[in-house]
Amino acid sequence: MASAAPTSSWLSGDAGGVRLSVKVTPRAARSVVQGIEVDARGQAWLAVRVTAAPDAGKANTALIKLLAKRWRLPASAVRLVSGATARRKVLYVQGAPERLLARLAAIEVAHRGERK
Repeated sequence: MASAAPTSSWLSGDAGGVRLSVKVTPRAARSVVQGIEVDARGQAWLAVRVTAAPDAGKANTALIKLLAKRWRLPASAVRLVSGATARRKVLYVQGAPERLLARLAAIEVAHRGERK
């Protein structure tokens, strides 16, 4: 993880939910959320590893299922906005933005120590 302070958040709200920036590594040994990473430009991302291959959307489906389970949300509330074939993606979570922003950020901060 880069040590630079983020210039942009991985999470932002709008009228109907929140958008989040994700960096996905497919074909990992296990599916896990690694936490927030910041690149050299100061862009923050939620780093996630999934065991699924990037074939016919399998890794995207695994990503959505993993995050929905972690955040205790229905998978139908999480959708891919951009980056279908890229490692860096933008997801959208439908719901009350203020509540989602606080909830998702709190979950990721609470899990920060789990990374291995």
